[in-house]
Amino acid sequence: MSYLKREKFMMCAIRKARQGIRRGQTPFGACIVKGGKIISSAHNGVWQGADSTAHAEMRAIKKACSKLKTIDLSGCVIYSTCEPCPMCFSACHWSKISCIIYGSKIYAAKKLGFNELCVSNEKMKKIGKSKIRVMGGVLRDENIALFKMWLKQPGKRTY
Repeated sequence: MSYLKREKFMMCAIRKARQGIRRGQTPFGACIVKGGKIISSAHNGVWQGADSTAHAEMRAIKKACSKLKTIDLSGCVIYSTCEPCPMCFSACHWSKISCIIYGSKIYAAKKLGFNELCVSNEKMKKIGKSKIRVMGGVLRDENIALFKMWLKQPGKRTY
């Protein structure tokens, strides 16, 4: 896939994260694409629904499965503004997403006080012998800017 297409779909995840920040959520977004078409997108909703599992990736996977009427997301690519946590990586693996493309490293979220298990996707892939492809650093600066936007919000909360 060309870099321009990766940027286009990452911008969808970034827009969702911005939307979430404006709604009092945390600075994370995700977008799922299949065959060059956006299937679903979501922002983090942990505080919105008092649900610690409502990460952007989890919400986007749930929407994609519902829309496609299957739990098998083979051939799909997930774009995430931040490297998926172990829970989200596992959900990508179990739903058979073919590729994870992310912007900033999980360590960036940890530095802001999020309760992250800093296990990289590459390490998860190796430990679990997952076939998922992983690519990081796409629009990294734009994704880091989400953290800066979030830091300016009154009443912001980590989890």
